[in-house]
Amino acid sequence: MSLHALVNNPLQGTLISPFLSDLSWCSRSSVVPLPSSLKPWGLAQDSQAFLAGSVEGDLLFLLDSSASVSHYEFSRVKDFVWDLLQPFTFGPRDVQTSIIHISTTPTMEFPFDQYLTSSTLKKAIGATQQLMGDTNTGKALSYAKEKLFSREAGARPDVPKVLVWVTDGFSSDDISEPTRLLKDMGVTVFIVSTGRGNFMELSAAASQPSEKHLHFVDVDDLPIISQELRDGILDVIRANRLHATDVTSSSFRLMWPKLLSQESGYYTLEYTPVADVGRKRTQQVSGAVTSLVLSDLEPETTYEVALIPESNVHYFPPQTTRVTTLAGKTGMNNPGLAPNAMKLKLTSHSYLFAILPEEISPVQVLISESGPRSFHVSWAPLLDSVLSYRVLYGPLPGNAVTELQVDGSHNSTVVEQLAPNTTYLVTVTAIYKSGKEKSLSAKACTQEGERGSTLRCPQRVACA
Repeated sequence: MSLHALVNNPLQGTLISPFLSDLSWCSRSSVVPLPSSLKPWGLAQDSQAFLAGSVEGDLLFLLDSSASVSHYEFSRVKDFVWDLLQPFTFGPRDVQTSIIHISTTPTMEFPFDQYLTSSTLKKAIGATQQLMGDTNTGKALSYAKEKLFSREAGARPDVPKVLVWVTDGFSSDDISEPTRLLKDMGVTVFIVSTGRGNFMELSAAASQPSEKHLHFVDVDDLPIISQELRDGILDVIRANRLHATDVTSSSFRLMWPKLLSQESGYYTLEYTPVADVGRKRTQQVSGAVTSLVLSDLEPETTYEVALIPESNVHYFPPQTTRVTTLAGKTGMNNPGLAPNAMKLKLTSHSYLFAILPEEISPVQVLISESGPRSFHVSWAPLLDSVLSYRVLYGPLPGNAVTELQVDGSHNSTVVEQLAPNTTYLVTVTAIYKSGKEKSLSAKACTQEGERGSTLRCPQRVACA
């Protein structure tokens, strides 16, 4: 199976490749062969043997269900979600999971405590329907923050919280503030981008270090990150030991199991640079707390951390861990590439890319000849491997979507019977003879009056 990766220059939107950095029109690339240890769809490791130690946590999937994602892509994402979850045990003392749709209005598909067996959960994921509408990711992230701590949604108060956001790379509203609040509340944020998302924006939104929490991958090759992402989730929800997440050059977050309560005692937290034990710091932490951020730390320094439960009721042994802060910003420039290129870790096995242009999204959607009731849509390139194009359009905001089918030999169409002075989201999907689908979206604006004019809205708002 060939591996594809979608990689874009976060500064100029161009392709990053150590070999072909000037080919900004191409969005698909190929990496080294798939290791035999990584299995294809539906072949997660047998039983739960690899889930060493008890795992307990609330795992929330935030899925792009908007019109910028094709039905084919949405179905592949559902397969990916089940592939990730298949090895886990579900229940009130194990893993619980839920899905929230990103659309015009965020919607919870099912609460955390509704499906507590593998068979019922698999059916529920398979039955999940795409909602279409706008890509209001910021609103969905704020909604997710509420549900991750809501008993009405089946969430539990004292377990690790993990958010897995699968995106095509586009949001119509701000994501920085809601993701910051989520992380401040102790939620670990993983991001999987199947499109041309802004690397700098997504890197800031994900938990740190971003190379462990942010993945760029083609929707058809999501299985190549399943094991690595699952291992990352396991590192968070193994609730039986003190561990660190969100490690940066000057801070990290400590998480530990609930041992005490506010009434039964407190914790003494000690952290010391291994190379300078004379700089030990100590602080008291409430017994009700299970997560704490340590800041103002030295870069590239290993700290010895000890959490000592202080209780008059029970004896709990101290928990210790070692954490090394980073040297600097993650996503450092790759020597030998253009100065504005970024080196992205796609899997634990591969960094380098080679062009594979046979099946790519439309790389340009152009809106022109806009009038009050219609506009002209065109796209490029025109490829022989395309069977047909599907054009979806609907007003923003809103969930109403209309579909047009266009023969694969044509690269334009006229959209009619529209409302004046209205913004529309237009998504052009290339349907290949192989059965694969690739999409690109743009915003279009109808005119107020009856006189037609040329209006260009060339901004690409989503790519998959």
